[in-house]
Amino acid sequence: QVQLVESGGGLVQPGGSLRLSCAVSGSIFSRHTMAWFRQAPGKQRELVAHINSGGFTNYADSVKGRFAISRDNAKNTLYLQMNSLKPEDTAVYYCNHILALWAWGQGTQVTVSS
Repeated sequence: QVQLVESGGGLVQPGGSLRLSCAVSGSIFSRHTMAWFRQAPGKQRELVAHINSGGFTNYADSVKGRFAISRDNAKNTLYLQMNSLKPEDTAVYYCNHILALWAWGQGTQVTVSS
């Protein structure tokens, strides 16, 4: 059974940065395309970025140029570096397989506000 544990969220001012982490256990992490999703209040969960086993990355237009997804296969950990944060980035952030195959973790809250 795969477990996902997200961390690193918090309150940050507009223009600030945060680095999210996702620890993955119970799966051969290195083989999977992994993704970050987010869900803002009253909105559907959306795909933010993903990275395949070879390190190829792709981003939603709303975060392109500001966010960077990466992975450390030795540590079974996924990362999301978020720079130039905007109030509209406020959401709960989740990691999962790109196809959302696994049970969702608790997520980590990111709040961008002055």
